[in-house]
Amino acid sequence: MLEATNIRKSYGTLDVLRGVDLTVDDAEIVSIVGKSGAGKSTLLHILGTLDRPDTGRLRIGGEEVFALRDRDLATFRNQRIGFVFQFHHLLPEFTALENVCIPAYIAKSDVDATERKGMEFLDYLGLADRAHHKPAQMSGGEQQRVAVARALINAPAIVFADEPSGNLDSASSQELHDLLFQLRKDFRQSFIIVTHNEELARMSDRRLEMIDGILV
Repeated sequence: MLEATNIRKSYGTLDVLRGVDLTVDDAEIVSIVGKSGAGKSTLLHILGTLDRPDTGRLRIGGEEVFALRDRDLATFRNQRIGFVFQFHHLLPEFTALENVCIPAYIAKSDVDATERKGMEFLDYLGLADRAHHKPAQMSGGEQQRVAVARALINAPAIVFADEPSGNLDSASSQELHDLLFQLRKDFRQSFIIVTHNEELARMSDRRLEMIDGILV
């Protein structure tokens, strides 16, 4: 599903990524742990095509993504990659359903079909009764589940999660962790997760550690 080869990234004289190789299979969950400043978030941004490496290759679903022009890369990102962040980044003026559907609206998908699919995801996640609530009317755990549904609406090849449970209490964290593995089972969804949560890392198919810009 994903193959990264010799990914390197520097900022001035600081070498943040020093030759990262990584493959992720279909329906695999990979966690990346490491100290702050080790390069985890930089790697996630590059694998998620939010930034380009100085050197290296990245294939997602068979596509050589950094061979794409910026506009085509943005389209690819919208249609084939999902994101879940620590802070939910829901738009406060929109309802849960509207937030879920935003990536599909951007992709110019059929509105009625998109909203039906969005409702199906919210129902799957136990949030059907929250569909028309705005973020301020929902708990942190509910908001994060809305963010997960938003990440899935375009049926991405892979979902990148950056500290997905870092802003949740222990009960909500456990619910989210269980949800990610249920999504893998039900939808064969692949995930790469950057986390400081060792419980989540140990649950994953692989736990990789980043030390000084290298995965070990």
